[in-house]
Amino acid sequence: MAQTTYSTDSGPFGMTVVDVNNDSKPDIIVTNLKSNTISVFLNIGNGRFTAQTTYSVGTSPNSVKVVDVNNDSKPDIIVSNVFDNNVGVLLNIGNGTFTAQTTYSTGAGPYNVVINDVNNDGKPDIIVPNSGSNNVGVLLNIGNGTFTSQTTYSTGIHPYSVEVIDVNKDG
Repeated sequence: MAQTTYSTDSGPFGMTVVDVNNDSKPDIIVTNLKSNTISVFLNIGNGRFTAQTTYSVGTSPNSVKVVDVNNDSKPDIIVSNVFDNNVGVLLNIGNGTFTAQTTYSTGAGPYNVVINDVNNDGKPDIIVPNSGSNNVGVLLNIGNGTFTSQTTYSTGIHPYSVEVIDVNKDG
């Protein structure tokens, strides 16, 4: 089988694969570092995808995650905008289309984004390593697709990634 390529914007970097339009086919989401966009490629079957639909995000989008943050059963996009020092949340409005991003301030250089329910309330929260601020930021999910301002926790020098696990097994 021959390789099929799909055009993205400039500087494709981060990527995830998840069904964003509820058709049981995995779609592709790509961050485009140099054009400050994300690309969404919808799966049309037989290993083929639509041409990209692009969404403007912040400067130098690096990491992308997809999860339902507003409890409407549609997966939303969360992206780290490294040089704008924020994360963007794009809510899924159906059929694989998304709102313009809503941004939430982070520390300097949020190179990665992790999604996990850190306060055990059943809502996915945002965790970012702020490389230029030497801390990790936690933004709690309010439940309607919005998040609190970050609470920061000091780290060593230049954290670039973070993993969230229950190390003391307290739930």
